[in-house]
Amino acid sequence: MSAGKPSILVTGGAGYIGSHTVLALKQAGYEVVILDNLVYGHRDLVEQVLQVELIAGDTSDRSLLDHLFQSRNFAAVMHFSAYAYVGESVTDPAKYYRNNVLGTLTLLESMLAASINKFVFSSTCATYGVPNFIPITEDHPQNPINPYGATKLMVERILTDFDVAYNFKSVRFRYFNAAGANPQGLLGEDHDPETHLIPLVLQTALGKREAISIFGTDYPTPDGTCVRDYIHVNDLADAHILGLEYLLNGGESEVFNLGNGNGFSVREVIAAAEDVTGMVIPVEECDRRPGDPPALIGTSEKARKILNWQPQYPGIKDIVSHAWQWHQSRHK
Repeated sequence: MSAGKPSILVTGGAGYIGSHTVLALKQAGYEVVILDNLVYGHRDLVEQVLQVELIAGDTSDRSLLDHLFQSRNFAAVMHFSAYAYVGESVTDPAKYYRNNVLGTLTLLESMLAASINKFVFSSTCATYGVPNFIPITEDHPQNPINPYGATKLMVERILTDFDVAYNFKSVRFRYFNAAGANPQGLLGEDHDPETHLIPLVLQTALGKREAISIFGTDYPTPDGTCVRDYIHVNDLADAHILGLEYLLNGGESEVFNLGNGNGFSVREVIAAAEDVTGMVIPVEECDRRPGDPPALIGTSEKARKILNWQPQYPGIKDIVSHAWQWHQSRHK
């Protein structure tokens, strides 16, 4: 560990975005401890790749949190411990409010009791709902259309109120579509069940699925399919380091979009995957899914300006190529 670099607690650090951020923290010289309930996280990646201390536990366990904060000297907490399946949040909202809101509130109260007041929060563009304008800026109205987005918005509100009441400082990152994998193939996206387009397309290329479904081909977009803003997971991780250092250097609470500022359609993603894999990927055209906006594209100018964030992999081909490398090694 580099001289002077403090210790950071990362909740959900065994998950997709959390694990990439832990690796970036380690490479930047920080000491890292992961707290993860391992419902969706991967113990093997923590032990074999990240090689940091893993505490198997839940953010709703106040006694565990109090003991953890009393026995360690954490300068800040990065919080990735949310359930994030939009469809499941509609059918089982209780699970989402309990984990995403109550679990976070328990964590924040334990931090306050330990006089830790710096918090980097993994939020989402789902707090915006159906966009009124494109590209989406941070001051766009927040009208989530599902319980998942509502839980994230509720935590954002809690953080605003905690700043006023307790001088509790936070950086809130509203992600667009996290995608890709570590360029060296060390980490990647491995959800069960998998719902994200790029891994589903690549699973189809690997023969694990018969075809990739396109939900809606009649949207008011250039090729009729939904357009989304894909952001490389390594670029997300870099932004979290910058957000952490912004807080450690005395920054005020802030919110930042994290996206490419460019949109790629479903057909463009599939074409990029065919280019990268050299395979023809079978497609099944289906009806639209309810609640899918035609386009979701964000501007990240604020993060570029205030945090000096510079995405390294803005192209869809890099994102798909790194993901393909990971999926080939993970699913041999």
